[in-house]
Amino acid sequence: MEKQTIAYSEKQNAIIHSAEKLFSQTGFDGTSVRDIAQEAGVNVAMISYYFGSKDKLMEAVFEQKTTQMRLKIENLLLNNQITHLEKVNILIDDYVDKFVDQQEFHKIMMREQILEQNTPVAALILELKKRNLQSIKKLIQDGQKSGEFKKHIDIMLMMSTLVGTVSQVVISKRFYCEMNHLGDLTEPEYQKYIRKKLSAHLKNLFKITLTNDI
Repeated sequence: MEKQTIAYSEKQNAIIHSAEKLFSQTGFDGTSVRDIAQEAGVNVAMISYYFGSKDKLMEAVFEQKTTQMRLKIENLLLNNQITHLEKVNILIDDYVDKFVDQQEFHKIMMREQILEQNTPVAALILELKKRNLQSIKKLIQDGQKSGEFKKHIDIMLMMSTLVGTVSQVVISKRFYCEMNHLGDLTEPEYQKYIRKKLSAHLKNLFKITLTNDI
C-alpha cells in the first residue's frame, strides 16, 4: 500500500530544507540533529517531536522530493491521449527539471550510493529506484505491445543513460561551461540553456534507442 502524502507545516518544511542542505554537504552520517536544529533555527527537542529521529527526517526529505515525480509517472501511464514516445519525452523533461532544480537532494543520492553502505538511507534510495523502474518498465512495455517500441530494450541501461547523462552535466557545470565558452551566462541563463540542450540530446537518443523511426 502506498503511503499517503504528508502535508508538512511551515516549521517542518524549514527543518526538512535545512536537513537536505546539510545532508548534501556533509553526508547523512556527518550531520547531527544538533547541526540541523542550528541551521533551521529551532531546538533539538522540536526535531524529535516532529520527526522522532534523524532516520525519519531523512525519510521526510525523500518523501517530499519524490512524491511529485511518482505521481507524474503514474499519470503518464494512465494517459491514452498521447503516444508512448511522447510520454518518454515528458519523462525526460521531468528528469532534467528535477536534477537541475533539486541539486542538493541529488548530491545526497550520489554521495550515499558511492559509499555503498547498508544504511537506512541506502535502503530508501534502493526502494525509490525499484519503484521508479517498475513504473518506467510498464511504460516501455506498453509501447512494445502497441508496436511503437522495439522488442529488445535494456530498460535499466536506458535509465542509467538518462540519469547518468543529466547527473554528469549538472555536477560538472564548471567544466561544461569552460569547454563550451559559456562563462558569461548568468545562472538563470545557464539553466535555461542546459535544460534545452539536455532535453534535445536525450530525446533524440531515446528515439533512436526505442523506435524503428530514425
